[in-house]
Amino acid sequence: VYVVLWAAVNILANLLDLALGQALQRIVPSSSSREEQHGAVRFALLVSTGLGVVAAVAISLSAPLLASWVASAPGDAAKLPQAIAIFAWSLPLWIFIETATAAARAMRAFGPEIRLRIFWEQVARLIFAAGFFLTGTGFEGLLFGHLLSLALTAWLSWKLLARYFDTALLLRAPLPASLRAETLATGMAMLPPALARRSYNDLPPILLNAMIPGAGGATAAGLFGIARKIASIPLIVRQSFLYVLAPLASAQAAVDRKEIAPLYSFSTHLSLLLAVPLAGFLILIAADLLTAFAPGAEAALMVLIILLAARAAEAALGPATPIIEMIGHRGLPLANSLAGLAIWLGLGIWLVPEMGATGMAIAVSAAVVLTALLAIVELYVADRVSPFGHGFLRALFAAAACIALLWGIGELLDPFGQRIRALTLFALFWPTLWLALKWGLLDEDKQGLGKVAVKLRL
Repeated sequence: VYVVLWAAVNILANLLDLALGQALQRIVPSSSSREEQHGAVRFALLVSTGLGVVAAVAISLSAPLLASWVASAPGDAAKLPQAIAIFAWSLPLWIFIETATAAARAMRAFGPEIRLRIFWEQVARLIFAAGFFLTGTGFEGLLFGHLLSLALTAWLSWKLLARYFDTALLLRAPLPASLRAETLATGMAMLPPALARRSYNDLPPILLNAMIPGAGGATAAGLFGIARKIASIPLIVRQSFLYVLAPLASAQAAVDRKEIAPLYSFSTHLSLLLAVPLAGFLILIAADLLTAFAPGAEAALMVLIILLAARAAEAALGPATPIIEMIGHRGLPLANSLAGLAIWLGLGIWLVPEMGATGMAIAVSAAVVLTALLAIVELYVADRVSPFGHGFLRALFAAAACIALLWGIGELLDPFGQRIRALTLFALFWPTLWLALKWGLLDEDKQGLGKVAVKLRL
């Protein structure tokens, strides 16, 4: 049930924020004055968070009606109205975090934003949830723990904003009609593809819960949620590059579009050499990872393998999608999103009744890979930029060799049992990944890494 509620909040947050955080990636780097930058951020925060507060009030008041739409075990049904009313308030908090950190990212504050969003928010959630559990609180403790982690992260997001913006100016920056119109128009153009990407992650549990009645729907959603969470580990690596690349591509496009190609090539090689071996390693130990969850989680094994394979393919194809969005091709992301959604929904309707969560994983994976392929083709046609240029095959072979080496060692360790095999592969993954980076990166890629390459002795 928690998986379904959090997925619903994510979907609603991406709808109600009107993609204004992404709009800031284009507007802030190209703004001609500090007042204009601060005005755009102020407007984005006011509109998106305001819509979140209104939605939270409406959801809280209609919680009993909404609870009737959620499939659950009979013992959980009585708790649902209160749970929905409580969890609704994660919506404005999450929208504020997304918009505020996007504003910091637009100022090229990549490291702090990535640490806050990917590390601290997750750590805080685990600490608060564990604390409530140890005090004897059950399902409600999980919800309150999540809310407290978001409240803490929202406060840290404001502190992050204060490092890169003048908070006094943020509170009083002028909001001329032209700026409001430009920010809204840019956000609305980016909203459909943003919703589509979020849908691939968060809509499947909701659909599984709706398509399979009773406790079976809750179980299928939970299994998919577990697999999705593990499969998001390679996505985090790729997402870090997307966070960095979007504002850089926007700023570069305003000066010289031809210079986007080196950025694209560098990020593709790094994404391929980090995310693909990581996904391959996780596939090799997938069965052991699932034993860390509740009994019965092993049923998610095939779902996990399919999602990890899709994330590996997506990483290997490079970050064409954010580049397409940031350099002015507003109609193409929408077309790609519609094509991906059509494939996903078509396959989902066909496969889910027979295959459950596994069918949903196949449908989502097909849509993710198709969307990435379409963006590659469009970027090549529009700007003659391709990820398959100099250095791509070298990086691909290095990543494949890394996975093949780990697979071979895993086969040799099979007689010693799964635990020993998994722990040994975990220890060997890091030196193997280092070898892949050393052999797979071009000299210019290593130079682009600067001090990191020196410290790692690449």
